[in-house]
Amino acid sequence: MVEHTENRRTFRDRMARCGKDACYTYAKRRLPILSWLRAYTFPWLLQDVLAGFTVGLTAIPQGIAYGIVAGLSPEYGLYASFMASFVYIIFGSCKSITIGPTAIMATMIRPLVLNYNADMVVLLSFLKGCIIAMLGLFHLGFLLDFISLPVITGFTAAAAINIAASQFKPLLGISGRSEDLVDSLISVFSNLSNIRYQDTLLGVVTIVALVVCKNLPGRRSGTWPQKIAWSVTLGRNALVVIAGTVVAYIFYMNGQEPFQLTGSLGNGLPPFGPPPFTISVNNHTYNFVETTTIMGTTLISVSVVSTIEHMAIAKAFAMGKSLDATQEMLALGLCNVCGSFVRSMPVTGSFTRTAVNHSSGVKTTLGGIFTGCLVLLASSLLTSTFRFIPKATLAGLIICAMYYMLDFETYRVLWRAKKIDFLLMLITLLFCVFLKLEWGIIIGIILNLLVLLYFSARPPVYTEIEQVEDKALIRVVPEETVTFPAAENFRTKIMKLSEENSCNVQLDCKNLKRIDVTVAKNLKLLSNDLRLRGQTIVCINCHNNVQDVLKTIAPDLQITS
Repeated sequence: MVEHTENRRTFRDRMARCGKDACYTYAKRRLPILSWLRAYTFPWLLQDVLAGFTVGLTAIPQGIAYGIVAGLSPEYGLYASFMASFVYIIFGSCKSITIGPTAIMATMIRPLVLNYNADMVVLLSFLKGCIIAMLGLFHLGFLLDFISLPVITGFTAAAAINIAASQFKPLLGISGRSEDLVDSLISVFSNLSNIRYQDTLLGVVTIVALVVCKNLPGRRSGTWPQKIAWSVTLGRNALVVIAGTVVAYIFYMNGQEPFQLTGSLGNGLPPFGPPPFTISVNNHTYNFVETTTIMGTTLISVSVVSTIEHMAIAKAFAMGKSLDATQEMLALGLCNVCGSFVRSMPVTGSFTRTAVNHSSGVKTTLGGIFTGCLVLLASSLLTSTFRFIPKATLAGLIICAMYYMLDFETYRVLWRAKKIDFLLMLITLLFCVFLKLEWGIIIGIILNLLVLLYFSARPPVYTEIEQVEDKALIRVVPEETVTFPAAENFRTKIMKLSEENSCNVQLDCKNLKRIDVTVAKNLKLLSNDLRLRGQTIVCINCHNNVQDVLKTIAPDLQITS
């Protein structure tokens, strides 16, 4: 009796330990901060501080610029920069990733802003975050695998072209906004007489300065001149904005205003509160259902594109480590959900700021706290200064950033490797540029799936006529697995060959790793049709699972090893 009681106690103790261990393991997986916080050291802190402030110097001018691209007041870009930095510290699993506003997100939400107001995109950020987090928790990230590299490449190129084109007017000092490439070109050529040489000169100088700074021969661990050049390269966005602002302010102090300026920002820090679930526009109030209906495909496309953009960056900077896609999707979703409580526009991983973070030698995601604090400081104390930022400077910054988004090496590889993939990329790009980003990527995905289905329905088949014991025999070797879309075409092709050559058929199944019921049924019909013509079909080199299906569906089919 005593022994039995001891065994029960031991079992309960083991179960308790297993339960605690399992809970702690799960907590570490869902809260990655628990994995590195114990081992955190002071040298790491110095690296994270350096990286965090360096990224902040890039995030501030980019946030203002992308807020303008989205059609929002500039401060919305700053609101989107700090909350995501704080949330990712806790939930992020990739130390280099920096989440915030991006050019693609800004241009995708721009129509909603122009047609309605900022409340619409704040709610969009909340809903998008919920969708991405749920996709991650239910392990549905594999659905993104159906969006191929050519489609993503075409979409990204189109977004870069449209965003850059939307900045032609502010670069040239022409008032007004442009929606896309065509609209921008028409507006520019219709207003050639309104071009301001002061803004144009400042914008061109900004672009030249950014290109020169990006290509400085700097090294982080080199000589002092190399270290200075490296610092200038990393902080080039902030430097050109500061320089442009100083120039504009000097002119302002002398009673002149030669440049078009950004204007005043909002009143410091954003209000904290839940996103608006009802939207009021032009004396009309839209309830939650009406608002989501208005969002339409934008809600889905923004969620999908945001996740693709983030996961691509995470894979690029995982540095050989395994990537927990579920955790990254959960982190991205929570960044958007929490951001909506501080009036954030939709956010995702930023390639530019992530590259800066990585180059700065960041050790953990704690660097985000210094980025977020710097952005908060700028939001609260420097709002009066931001009004002096010239629009041409921001336009030059955006155009330069968009140029570097164009991946010419990938275009070359697609052209040389497979022309149909290049064609898919080009079609996606054209539809995104001349129609709409959301419709362009949908059309690209559909065309890509149609191509995939076509090749699935027409798999390559090798055939040859052999002489076996003075008899002609057609040897048929599928070069890959045959699935149900190809079943009828496969049967018809063999029937035609056997009829033209009056030969028996030998089907070599060595490349068939699996087979479905539809294909097996068609092979049974093929066997019956050949038998009526006095011909036979023999299956050889069948894998066990293929053989089991054939014996079940077509027991009369001749199978040999």
